[in-house]
Amino acid sequence: MNHELTASARPETKPLLIVLSGPSGVGKDAVLKKMKELGHSFCFVVTVTTRPERAGEEDGVDYHFLSREEFQQMIQEGQLLEWANVYDNYYGVPKAKVAQALSEGKDVIVKVDVQGAATIKEILPQAVLIFLMPPSMDELERRLKGRDSGRYEDVALRLQKAKEEIERLSLFDYAITSHQDGIDNVISRIEAIVAAEKCRVKPRVVQL
Repeated sequence: MNHELTASARPETKPLLIVLSGPSGVGKDAVLKKMKELGHSFCFVVTVTTRPERAGEEDGVDYHFLSREEFQQMIQEGQLLEWANVYDNYYGVPKAKVAQALSEGKDVIVKVDVQGAATIKEILPQAVLIFLMPPSMDELERRLKGRDSGRYEDVALRLQKAKEEIERLSLFDYAITSHQDGIDNVISRIEAIVAAEKCRVKPRVVQL
């Protein structure tokens, strides 16, 4: 007797929408940059923003840097999956890029703040939300002060915001602690989350 499962008996793998979030300074950009360098097959959707370009950043790679007028036009034309005003700068996720990748069966990863993650979960409840945690508030403060823009008032504002964001941890599906020099460990945990999600008997189906 043939006991092998037919293809129709196995759960069908669906493309995932991974939402990576966490406080400012926790290392989201560094994690995504390393994942790209390692050749991960995700579709990395680049965020659009009105904030100034920092040293070492590249337009179209780290962010799409827009004027406020250009950003407002995208809002009016419904081109953004979500958008928010963060520290007096606008950030948003282009909807078309996400929709195209999912339709092609590609797993998508986007980086947003906690407010943006909440918006995406409301619109697309089957998205996988991952929160990147700082190992401590002292370490987060050290990282923020190490930035070129690490003025005291900016750091204090971001630390207060971080405390408020951590209080919303229950919004997320998973939490990963971002230890100093621990990018590889964070990436390994993201890989493990994706592997587990691919084994779900009832796959998440993201409809956009």
